[in-house]
Amino acid sequence: MQKFPQLELIHAPTRLSIVALLAATESAEFKFIRDSVGLSDSALSKQLTTLEEAGYVEIRKGFVGKRPRTTARLNSVGRAAFEQHVAALQEIVARTGTSVL
Repeated sequence: MQKFPQLELIHAPTRLSIVALLAATESAEFKFIRDSVGLSDSALSKQLTTLEEAGYVEIRKGFVGKRPRTTARLNSVGRAAFEQHVAALQEIVARTGTSVL
């Protein structure tokens, strides 16, 4: 069976959920990601940091008025990794003679 070591980082279900969400949009606010994926603030922060350190996600921190706002964006490296991951999953599923669609 062919291995895909470069995709291990986003294989974890939580990170895959975050990357899939970000792949569907230009960027997303921290609160939206947190609520969509169902994580605590600290757990999401840790996962986003991991993805940022891998070079997949860009994090921007700023303020709207006096309120802090954090947004995350999947960059081109992250988008390519996600697309490769989806292709790898499709390849694995295709071996069974079924389709993911």
